[in-house]
Amino acid sequence: MSTRAALRYAKAVLRFANEQNQATDVYKDMQSLLAVVSEHKELQTVLNNPTIKSEAKKKIINTIFDNKLDKITQGLLDTLISNKRLPIIANVASQYITLYDAHHGKQVAEVTTAVPLDEALSTLVLAKVKALTGKEAIIKNNVNPDIIGGFILRIGDIQYNASIANKLSNLKREFTLN
Repeated sequence: MSTRAALRYAKAVLRFANEQNQATDVYKDMQSLLAVVSEHKELQTVLNNPTIKSEAKKKIINTIFDNKLDKITQGLLDTLISNKRLPIIANVASQYITLYDAHHGKQVAEVTTAVPLDEALSTLVLAKVKALTGKEAIIKNNVNPDIIGGFILRIGDIQYNASIANKLSNLKREFTLN
């Protein structure tokens, strides 16, 4: 939903936040905004509802965050409200986080597993990603029981599929070809 617009807002905010030496504060705000909006479907419904006035939406967000958002984050919210783009706030926050991490040499390593990763396995994955790419990474663990076992690792546009489901699919393809 409006990913290009979200990316443009995120780039502009990151550029301005870097100029003001407040990129880290805005980063923390974006993490909080993304977490709250993602976890609360009711809030998403309110933000997407065109019949609710923009000022009411702003009051709701300010109440949730107890008026403790950075002035740059608050300015972003004001801009999104005036441009009638508040429903894309979660996308903007997500894009900002990704851009900030990339700017600081971090990348997101998406690891899909059949069960949640434990601490020891997360450490091993982070070490492997650093060895492969030379960069620090943040793990985003997606749980999908359909892969049966193993894992699928995605870093940027690189994907390594070591899932049991993939191996079974390959075996099935080999048997049907012969």
